[in-house]
Amino acid sequence: MNLRDWTPPPLPSRSVITGRYATLEPLSRDHISGLREAHAEDADGAMWAYLPVGPFDDAGYKRWVEAERIKHDPLQFAIRMADGRLGGTLSLMRMKPDAGSIETGWLTFAPRLQRTREATEAVYLLMRWAFDAGYRRFEWKCDAANRPSRRAAERFGMSYEGVFRQAGVVKGRNRDTAWFAAIDSEWPALRAAFETWLAQENFDADGRQRRALGELTAPVLVSRDPALQ
Repeated sequence: MNLRDWTPPPLPSRSVITGRYATLEPLSRDHISGLREAHAEDADGAMWAYLPVGPFDDAGYKRWVEAERIKHDPLQFAIRMADGRLGGTLSLMRMKPDAGSIETGWLTFAPRLQRTREATEAVYLLMRWAFDAGYRRFEWKCDAANRPSRRAAERFGMSYEGVFRQAGVVKGRNRDTAWFAAIDSEWPALRAAFETWLAQENFDADGRQRRALGELTAPVLVSRDPALQ
């Protein structure tokens, strides 16, 4: 493939990204109280299990936000839900504009955010930003033991690319890393799938989906995760 006329995309700016249900706000001190309220719903700290940090006490979380809010990679966002509450965080990270590659990670979705339209749209908004900016590849990597994360990657239309064995050590445990990605040629079909799923008419009066996102993105996948079959 000749990329002679391809131009590396820009790095993301510390700007708000707005969707129809969710709003992504660059992480700041102002988010600490609302995020701690959301995190309190996760009484056993499950959302931190595969991350290298957490769970935190209040002072520890404040220190973490103070350190993270000034970083550019990862660029952390707080997720504002449709009802105005904060539901968690996610980030853009491992940014490689010269290769056209970028990743999402550091997802901390509190129970109030999990399995909601806002949660799905939050990931979609980062994918949309990345591909609209000119990135060629959008990555999702997770601990291979984290089956919910592997299922989420496939639901979002990211193809399975394998497992890197003994890729790290996290909290005293070995980490094998499962890799997933979507590429720019797949983005038009994925964007249509997300827009179809997020449309108001895809939900009944009780908020139940009529068509599943995984059903809509499945035709785009070039490989599926054998661990989920």
